[in-house]
Amino acid sequence: MQKQKPVILITNDDGINAPGIRSLVESVKDLGEVIVVAPDSPQSGMGHAITIGTPLRLNKVEVFEGIASWECSGTPADCVKLARDKILHRKPDICLSGINHGANHSINIIYSGTMSAAMEAAIEGVPSIGLSLLDYKFDADFTVAKQVAHTLTRRMLAKPMPEHILLNVNIPITTLTDFKGLKICRQAYAKWAEEFDHRVDPRGKDYYWMVGKFVNMDQHSGTDVDALKAGYASVVPIKIDFTDMKMKEWMEREWQDFV
Repeated sequence: MQKQKPVILITNDDGINAPGIRSLVESVKDLGEVIVVAPDSPQSGMGHAITIGTPLRLNKVEVFEGIASWECSGTPADCVKLARDKILHRKPDICLSGINHGANHSINIIYSGTMSAAMEAAIEGVPSIGLSLLDYKFDADFTVAKQVAHTLTRRMLAKPMPEHILLNVNIPITTLTDFKGLKICRQAYAKWAEEFDHRVDPRGKDYYWMVGKFVNMDQHSGTDVDALKAGYASVVPIKIDFTDMKMKEWMEREWQDFV
């Protein structure tokens, strides 16, 4: 009996027509049966938002030749939920989210729709990867990112993975010649130092435009930011359980009279 092809669910937050998701489809379509369910418009920065108060639309579209694809009116997390319940009717073998236009290393995982889609799948027990290229341009070169996506997907499909595994993968702007390879890292302690530029519209009404810069406060080695600066693609295993176990133990010890 012929072995059934693995089912690869692909989604993103830049929208179903973004070059990044097309590159992702092209990079893994030979590894299994690809199903695409992605937002019908850009959803960057949506985090793990889900749609509750309004109905969702799910339309089958012809975007990728030979690939079953649907566009969804909701968020990236909505796309994964609908794919699981209304299209696949079972757990896919792997979920890939991306390839995002722009970085999602360090603290960006909290805000990222790309990573939240992958996390939603991981919550359901589906091995998942969120992939991001550190190039925000619409016409970015995804050559290296496609190679990374293919390599990691092939590896994760080759043998059973631990339940709820989720990888945050970021790829530097580089060429195949200069690319150093993959490096397993930890998430850097970094944040956005934000400011809000005050402006006035033509009607005299105030409005604010968020600006600022990325600040890396992590002086230790082995971080995703360090790996990317050195020309590596960073691979960070992400936990769904946010419990700070060290702090829990400290509180149980120091707050005995309270608990």
